[in-house]
Amino acid sequence: MFDRLAEIESKYVDLADQVNDPDIIANQSEWRKLMKEYSDMTPLIEAYREYKSVKEAIEEGLELLNEKLDDDFRDLVKEEFSQNKDRLEELKKEITILLLPKDPNDDKNVIMEIRGGAGGDEAALFAGDLFRMYARYAEGRRWKVELMNANENDLGGFKEVSFMITGAGAYSRMKYESGVHRVQRIPTTESGGRIHTSTVTVAVMPEAEEVDVHIDMNDVRVDVFRASGNGGQCVNTTDSAVRMTHLPTGIVVSCQNEKSQLKNKEQALKVLYARVYERERQAHDAAISADRRSQVGTGDRSERIRTYNFPQGRVTDHRIGLTLHKIDSILNGELDELMNALITTDQMEKMQAGGMEE
Repeated sequence: MFDRLAEIESKYVDLADQVNDPDIIANQSEWRKLMKEYSDMTPLIEAYREYKSVKEAIEEGLELLNEKLDDDFRDLVKEEFSQNKDRLEELKKEITILLLPKDPNDDKNVIMEIRGGAGGDEAALFAGDLFRMYARYAEGRRWKVELMNANENDLGGFKEVSFMITGAGAYSRMKYESGVHRVQRIPTTESGGRIHTSTVTVAVMPEAEEVDVHIDMNDVRVDVFRASGNGGQCVNTTDSAVRMTHLPTGIVVSCQNEKSQLKNKEQALKVLYARVYERERQAHDAAISADRRSQVGTGDRSERIRTYNFPQGRVTDHRIGLTLHKIDSILNGELDELMNALITTDQMEKMQAGGMEE
């Protein structure tokens, strides 16, 4: 591992020279590309350089402890030696994680789709709760949330809703939300006080560009229709809503949230690219040996990943066996504790699968 780090550091030094080269700076597209690579490598190099410095301090401490020292100074050296050994272990873990292969989609924006499953109106209401939860989480991280399409029910929930989250590292955190979310609570319409169980499906897809996936527009049928609102009321009187059908895959996308047909076409095309890309990505993942894939999982829409139990005030993530008794704060967008635990587990499993050693 450390031979590899020495090579990476050498490349980092070369990159530092290149990003300060006036000729390269003049070529802005090339400079931005190199600058991103340089920035991506910086956390690893900083950790590696600190590791070398701490290791050197440990060796110096060992030499000092072999000499004759007065008791006070020896105690001081021992304390510093112990702290440096602990820090060295921490740095080894940090470096190992930083060396893990990075998901190429982690820096991308995300398109999310939430659909009410089993449970009818109650499922639609919870779909609305999840949408608001993610929107608040995104706002807390200063990410932008853009509603793309919504199909509301009469009670203010969503039969389905799709939206985009734009912000640095959005996919790296939101990708763990794909799957079936189960809710257990007493519906407001339930007179007998019985707990009902409903499900909502969440899909998280990285925003795809034309370079990520090719779609021949001759293979896409575009239909326009009149947008409808809650209860069948017309949102407007023009054919502004758009439905796109990708004939080779049968994927259908509808967008009607914007009043402009052109904007709805743009939104629908974004979702279509994301869905086709996600389909290709999942097919590729399925071809990879199961024992090399993360156990945390980030893509199976049929996998039950989490239960929200209102009577007990708890949220349980079944993939990592984590239960938190803070359902109100979680539904208010405080998701970092859950997401950090998922990311840590994912990283640990990848480290074990990779068998990374010194």
